[in-house]
Amino acid sequence: MIYSGQNIKLNQLDNQLAELVLDSASSVNKFDQTTLAEFETALVQAQQANVKGLLIRSEKPAFIVGADITEFLGKFKLPIEELGKWLKHATDIFDLLEDLPFPTVSAINGYALGGGCEAILATDYRIADNTARIGLPEVKLGIMPGFGGTVRMSRLIGADNAMKVITTGQEQNAKQCLDLGIVDAVIDTQDKTELHQAALECLQKAASGEFNWQAKRAPKLTALKLSATERAMSFNLAKAMVFQQAGKHYPAPMMAVNTIEAGAELSRSEAMLIENKNFIKLTQTPQARALVGVFLADQQIKSRAKQLSKNVEPPAQAGILGAGIMGGGIAYQSAYKGIGVYLKDINQAALDLGITTAAQLLHKQVERGKLTPEAMLSTLTSIKPSLEDNVLKQTDIIVEAVVERADIKQQVLQQTEAVINDDCILASNTSTISITELAKSLKRPEQFCGMHFFNPVHRMPLVEVIRGQQTSEQTIAKVVAYASKMGKSAIVVNDCPGFFVNRVLFPYLAAFNQLLTDGADFIQVDKVMEKQFGWPMGPAYLLDVIGLDTALHAQKVMAQGFPQRMPLPELNLLEKLNQANRLGQKTKQGFYQYQKDKKGKLQKQTDEFVHQLLADHQIKPQSFSDEDIINRLMLPMLNETLRCYHEGIVENAEAADMALIYGLGFPPFRGGAFRYIENIGLDNLIKQAEQLADLGALYQLPDEVTQKAGQNFTYLAN
Repeated sequence: MIYSGQNIKLNQLDNQLAELVLDSASSVNKFDQTTLAEFETALVQAQQANVKGLLIRSEKPAFIVGADITEFLGKFKLPIEELGKWLKHATDIFDLLEDLPFPTVSAINGYALGGGCEAILATDYRIADNTARIGLPEVKLGIMPGFGGTVRMSRLIGADNAMKVITTGQEQNAKQCLDLGIVDAVIDTQDKTELHQAALECLQKAASGEFNWQAKRAPKLTALKLSATERAMSFNLAKAMVFQQAGKHYPAPMMAVNTIEAGAELSRSEAMLIENKNFIKLTQTPQARALVGVFLADQQIKSRAKQLSKNVEPPAQAGILGAGIMGGGIAYQSAYKGIGVYLKDINQAALDLGITTAAQLLHKQVERGKLTPEAMLSTLTSIKPSLEDNVLKQTDIIVEAVVERADIKQQVLQQTEAVINDDCILASNTSTISITELAKSLKRPEQFCGMHFFNPVHRMPLVEVIRGQQTSEQTIAKVVAYASKMGKSAIVVNDCPGFFVNRVLFPYLAAFNQLLTDGADFIQVDKVMEKQFGWPMGPAYLLDVIGLDTALHAQKVMAQGFPQRMPLPELNLLEKLNQANRLGQKTKQGFYQYQKDKKGKLQKQTDEFVHQLLADHQIKPQSFSDEDIINRLMLPMLNETLRCYHEGIVENAEAADMALIYGLGFPPFRGGAFRYIENIGLDNLIKQAEQLADLGALYQLPDEVTQKAGQNFTYLAN
């Protein structure tokens, strides 16, 4: 052994070859500061040992999953000059690997992401097995590759391919990497011994001169081979595509394109300086702070879910009560993740709809190459439709997904409890109805909780798990384990009208109604909230998608639960649209009209109904600035989020932020409600509330907030 560190070892092999072994003391290999320092030491030791070739491999199931973002986040807060020195030194380590006076080969198994990808790009040859997943996902954190990724990737696979890989942040599987030229060979095996042997053979041939490793390395050290015309076409097209997909709110993808373009005609060292400079610029943006915060909060809620369910086996057999589109979606998601399902309804037509929904979703997976037809059939047959109650005795957990009426839900739950096993868990997929109230009809309320899925189930990552007053922690653990097995992010909240997500949404929608009755144009409001604030849908479009009948029902529940802040408005646009049978996309008329395009997707078109409705009620159009619209809609949402935090409805600020991002589509680049509050500043938020106080209780912040005026305070841990 030439060198042994905490996470890296350098072993002497036969024929004056050596291998650098990545073997972290933790569960995965990642580039934290200790590993990066040991990596440099091992490379220097290899050079001093006069070896003739170096193999880099991993002892873990993954090569390197990336940098330790929790550690490097502290670096982003350093003074710019100090951050620049650190980044230059880190880049020099990867240059040292690329400049070694002998050939280098990386043997890649599992993930090689971020810094792990940049490490393999610095070697002369890359051999992967079929488990390899390689990529540069930094743009998802609001930054870009900073250890030479933009320079080496563009010189290795061409500017066009490199810009696509980097600006999307998507990982590539082994075959895709081979097709792109990221790797030189793929070994069709999951046996690390075979991968090691193949990589060693490549290194031996390079060391003996059979492979011309100097020629293989040379293109990465020089400028891109592009004519002036090719450069103009390549980079202009890339910028247009990036702007269309990422927009103005996500600067990292465009910065990556500009970085590759600026370095295209330069040497490696000159291009690296540009990459370093632009990387540092991105670390100082609010988007980077927000997106890194989202990443850390996501890790936190996943860790919390594991902690809650660590001693609990997820259910092997689930039951779904109610086989409509929602029930079918839950059944699909369960079966797709390997959990058998009994789909129960009292109506054969509903069962047929539920099975059809699941079959359509599975068929799409086959079309995308993610499922074989055989796997589709096996998954579909694991969903067993039934009109009989007795099948429910074979289940470990049952999710009730019948119509959103408390009396019907209570009746169904009571009947179900009478036929199931004593240890079976009951959960209600309700979006607004009190879990504590529903539990009053049950003999075992401790085995009952809420399990609020969001529509469409297969796309929306969030599940709210609602703890009623008598719900046991064992029940919560079992339901969290079930949600996790389904591939969902489970966030546990305490019971109240609307729980957390809908409770926070409806003040926003109430403010929207009030804004329109004060003369705002809903088309302008949607445009501002989408283009300027960054919501995927403005409030009018969102209501059309939810369904105006569904929204009206929830509005009444919220008005009953919070009459001071959310009373039914005097001119209730939801009520008026329901009376006109304009229920949104389901009737192809709501705030907008809808028609199907050639692909069968509903496309919205302008409609004068709401404008005329407001005119009939003597509402005169008024002009509002973008800032006015954003403040009037967002402050009530932020206010209710703060109230939920201080009332203990949600566990912490990070859970709240992730619930809003995953459940409502809160713009990730803003980081969630609490990150947004932090960026505004608590004092500025209080000032906004004071300026809008005349609009009513929706804008009145809780005392716990106003008492913190003038303090340097944050709700966020990271």
